[in-house]
Amino acid sequence: MIREVAYYPGCALEGSAREYDVSARLVFKALGVELREVPDWICCGASSTHGLSQEAALALPAHTLRAASQMGLPLMAPCAMCYSRFKLAYLDLVSADILARTEAALGEKIGSLPPVVHPLQVLEDIAPQAKTPLDIKVACYYGCLLVRPPAAGFDDQENPTIMDSIALAWGAQPVPWAFKTECCGAGMAVARSDMVARLSRRVLDQARQAGAEAVIVACPMCQANLDLYTGEKEIPVIYITQLIGLALGLSSRELMLDRHIISPLPLLRAKGVVAHG
Repeated sequence: MIREVAYYPGCALEGSAREYDVSARLVFKALGVELREVPDWICCGASSTHGLSQEAALALPAHTLRAASQMGLPLMAPCAMCYSRFKLAYLDLVSADILARTEAALGEKIGSLPPVVHPLQVLEDIAPQAKTPLDIKVACYYGCLLVRPPAAGFDDQENPTIMDSIALAWGAQPVPWAFKTECCGAGMAVARSDMVARLSRRVLDQARQAGAEAVIVACPMCQANLDLYTGEKEIPVIYITQLIGLALGLSSRELMLDRHIISPLPLLRAKGVVAHG
């Protein structure tokens, strides 16, 4: 079981997805896992660098992988896009030629590469310590990048179950549904908002039809897209760390649940998970 990680919050978790960062730090502290933030971390290059420059797409994550390596700890990236960039860089840098070219671009030796993990992989090995009963039907949404491509993912590519298992263990009720890994539009929210709206609403419609009362995510881009384009039939979209935080008895204020566009508070109050008022 992992008890200490080199923590990479990434750009989104320091801005638009601050509630993911805050809830992750609170939950892992409560569960006895130390998050040691990587010093001098930089943007991993998501979501456009790999489409513009292969050299930059490797050099950016390699810089932070090198810093994590010096800490002697596995690198944990909560954002699915960041996780994907680090994992793919890790796999590419196994090649001696690619490693040499990337070190030349960085102007520094990278050294041995640390394992790259996502919070779901760490949470999977931690026994639940629920204090607050959760009576919520949830659709666990993985998105495109957590389980793809197969070499970088850590679960079944068509029907992943790791988040479902974690949610169930902490007292939620995952519903079976077919859109766990369908695309929400990813980083095209500005360039093609029409496409993102169509894809995101399609995902949410399927979650509702499956009987879900909330959608659980582990990616800031997925959360932003689904939360923004929920449509007329609103459904809250919350992070897996916020769900576990609620089960641990942390308050909605501590978990920053008021930051979501579609507030989960009415549902949580109706279920008795948080107090009224």
